[in-house]
Amino acid sequence: MMRIKTLVTLLALTALPIMAQKLFTLEDLNYGGTNFRNMQPKNMWLTWWGDQLIQTDVEECYTINTKTGKKQRLFTLNEINKWAGSDEEANRYVRHLMNASFPYPDKPLVAVGNKKAFLLVDFKAKKVVWQDSISGQTANDWNSVSRATAYVEDGQLYVVDGQGNKRQLTTDGSREIVYGQSVHRNEFGIEKGTFWSPDGQHLAFYRMDQSMVADYPQVNIYTREAAYEPDKYPMAGMTSHKVTVGVYDVAADKTVYLDAGDPTDRYFTNIAWSPDSKTVYMFELNRGQNDCRLVSYDAATGKRLTELYRETSDKYVEPMNPIVFLPWDDTKFIMQSQRDGYNHLYLYNKDGQMLRQLTSGQWVVMEVLGFNKKQKSIVIKANKEHPLHHRLYSVSMTGLVKQLETVDGVHNGQLSSSGNLLIDRYTTPTRPRVIDVVDITKKTPRHTNILEAEDPWTGYQQPIFECGSIKAADGVTDLYYRMVKPADFNPEKKYPTVVYVYGGPHANNVQASWHWASRPWETYMAQKGYIVFIVDNRGSQHRGRDFEQATFHQLGQIEMQDQMKGVDYLRTLPYVDMNRLGVHGWSFGGFMTISLMTNYPDVFKVGVAGGPVIDWKWYEVMYGERYMGTPENNAEGYAKTSLISKAGNLKGKLQIITGYNDPTVVPQHCLSFLDACIKAGTQPDFFAYPGEEHNMRGHASVHLHERITQYFEDYLK
Repeated sequence: MMRIKTLVTLLALTALPIMAQKLFTLEDLNYGGTNFRNMQPKNMWLTWWGDQLIQTDVEECYTINTKTGKKQRLFTLNEINKWAGSDEEANRYVRHLMNASFPYPDKPLVAVGNKKAFLLVDFKAKKVVWQDSISGQTANDWNSVSRATAYVEDGQLYVVDGQGNKRQLTTDGSREIVYGQSVHRNEFGIEKGTFWSPDGQHLAFYRMDQSMVADYPQVNIYTREAAYEPDKYPMAGMTSHKVTVGVYDVAADKTVYLDAGDPTDRYFTNIAWSPDSKTVYMFELNRGQNDCRLVSYDAATGKRLTELYRETSDKYVEPMNPIVFLPWDDTKFIMQSQRDGYNHLYLYNKDGQMLRQLTSGQWVVMEVLGFNKKQKSIVIKANKEHPLHHRLYSVSMTGLVKQLETVDGVHNGQLSSSGNLLIDRYTTPTRPRVIDVVDITKKTPRHTNILEAEDPWTGYQQPIFECGSIKAADGVTDLYYRMVKPADFNPEKKYPTVVYVYGGPHANNVQASWHWASRPWETYMAQKGYIVFIVDNRGSQHRGRDFEQATFHQLGQIEMQDQMKGVDYLRTLPYVDMNRLGVHGWSFGGFMTISLMTNYPDVFKVGVAGGPVIDWKWYEVMYGERYMGTPENNAEGYAKTSLISKAGNLKGKLQIITGYNDPTVVPQHCLSFLDACIKAGTQPDFFAYPGEEHNMRGHASVHLHERITQYFEDYLK
């Protein structure tokens, strides 16, 4: 077991002399590379059929005995297609079984499909018992109880009931009026736009009117004449879209809208249903994002019922999770909140009365995996033991927290339908992937190992991975770092060093997973003779509300102070060449890269900034205003964080890279900084990827990382 107190660990596990080992290429390491998949740890695709563990593979599905790990074939792809009446290869309904699911714990039915059809196959009776023909449409949302499907086609929202009757719910859908899809630019935990009631007879859905939102003028260069293809992009302080929530009654073929009042400058999120399918719940947030309310509505009439909870802040409140009712008690629900400084679980009754706080302490509940009905407990993922270790726990209704596994590292869980069994997928700094099945009904949970993946990098020259901690600029807070050194590291030598940075909210770089969560590019750089250093500054995630909100209204400032504490630490290391110090980051990390290059121009010799925010007034409303307010109410903060005025400070070599059609950090950022540099007489380099968005896709990512590497090779080495 890896003990937390011995955090600094060297992972220089080499079976062969360094000179005899193979070297990595970006085709091996980088997502999109031709050999990338072969360099990933072995995996298994697993799901549950009730409490029966199922392995879904390309050609076959197997049952796995959760006590012995023994596998037995359940059915094959050829059998599924034969039962579906599609024997010929060209006319197959199903191409693979990787996404097969088992929606009914007590029935031998498997759900499979492709872009043409969605099937329920009885694999014991060997026949199709139900199918639809709308699987290829946008935003498909199928309900296993009623077997109704909601989907979007040509901008309109449709529902097909379990008997195949198709209803068109809308007629005015367009790029201006968006139905049944994610709204508020995927903030506040929003990932989709349709929400079935438990009985499958009612559908809550989003309607987003963005006709008043300004178009950002994106251009498609691949037509004979470049074509105008604008994005709706509400910038901080500008007019935002208006969202309303409809509820469709399948049996009555009727839609009502929730009577939530004027939607102007408001956010509606985390939609949930009561167990009896009669009440809709959602969190409502003001545009300032400092006043959050949980409100209930009558699903039949849309009438507002009551406000169950309210949370305010002098900074911001960020609802990320819907309420969840207890499966054994329809009168109580679980709510997540950071009200005490850390994200924890609270037990409420349906009248909005808080019964008790179930979890507490200086740690974060990261995910609710589900419930164990027998024990009447909640199964969660949390970093209770240490900020870098993500562990699995059960929480009783009295607040007793019990650990379900015994290995330090980063764990992810998937519960069976009863909650008695748990797939535990985990990794440690020295173990690339482990999969256990855990019986959590035992006093001491019983573990059955299903997979222990070998190191896919065996035979390659692997760098040295280290992890440790330093103090933040406040002198009190612990910050965790990762350092990647060349395989043949010699402490008597001096090495060019690159600080890799992200630093923004809802992300962190260092955790106790394989290689301390090192990015493959860091291995490539270490192989070329660099040290790479990464520290998670204040403002990043999983450390509590105050840790993240320390950057409020001044993004980049506290973060830079902490990053420079990392630089101070590097100065103490005799093998770091401080005359050859570089910095690289993407998105928020691109903003941080240019911030560091222009605020500390004598420290960093070379920088590569990808997709950088340059001035927060050009970023979108929801994210930008949460952390920065508006340009009107935080003029000083916007001025202090803008990089336009810093263009004249640039001394080192800086390459800026962007996706030419980036809809997240729009090209106006990079182009405006280039204009400021021209006026100031400084000389950054610039590269754009035509047709690419915020992150380079496919093999373009290999090209990107070679370009980043070559820039450091040219100017830092």
